[in-house]
Amino acid sequence: MKTLRPNVQRSKNAIIFIWIVLVLELILCVSNYFQLNLLQSISDGGYISPSEADANDNRQLIIAVLYTIVVTISAVTFIQWFRRAYFNLHILVKGLSNTEGWAAGAWFVPFLNLFRPYQIMSEMSKKTKELVSKHELNSSFSNISSSNIIGIWWALWVISGIGNRISYKLPLDTVEEMIRSTNFEMYSIIIQLPLALITVKLIKDHSELESLLVNLPNKESTENTNSVLSETEL
Repeated sequence: MKTLRPNVQRSKNAIIFIWIVLVLELILCVSNYFQLNLLQSISDGGYISPSEADANDNRQLIIAVLYTIVVTISAVTFIQWFRRAYFNLHILVKGLSNTEGWAAGAWFVPFLNLFRPYQIMSEMSKKTKELVSKHELNSSFSNISSSNIIGIWWALWVISGIGNRISYKLPLDTVEEMIRSTNFEMYSIIIQLPLALITVKLIKDHSELESLLVNLPNKESTENTNSVLSETEL
């Protein structure tokens, strides 16, 4: 019989890297503000020394490289947690709408990644709550993520993804275009900040419920064995 696989460390890893991403986004926002002032000064006819321009470019490059690396690691740790959570749910619930593999693969398939991860997250939340309620496990649902929160999370995720795609395609041939691109990037970060906070809440809330279900397979196995023994005695 399959048993639940540990997922606590994966949830911690995902949360830690989301917080790191959040910090880097704040740093990037401040750096973009300095760049915007520099570009605006050039646009207004002010003089910027080569050393100031180089310092700005180097700072932006270092932050961008660090941000890309951390975001990549954060995505990996989140998907690892997400897939393991769905795997564990498959052990406890029969007939889920997707295989465990899709909890990871759906993020990388064009078009499918616009709705399938959301469906899986919603199913995880709904089915896990039903299990906790069915087995009368001690839990307060007052702080558990609702379907509305999951909907907001996914809307922010889609908007953020679209914003990133637009940002990559914005031209940077003139000062005015660089100002427009920098402004757009700052607005995108405004969306990514609440996205990070809600993602942390979703992970924490699901992990809280998942921790209550650790011994459930053994419990159900014992109940089934006792049921068979009772019928035999009869």
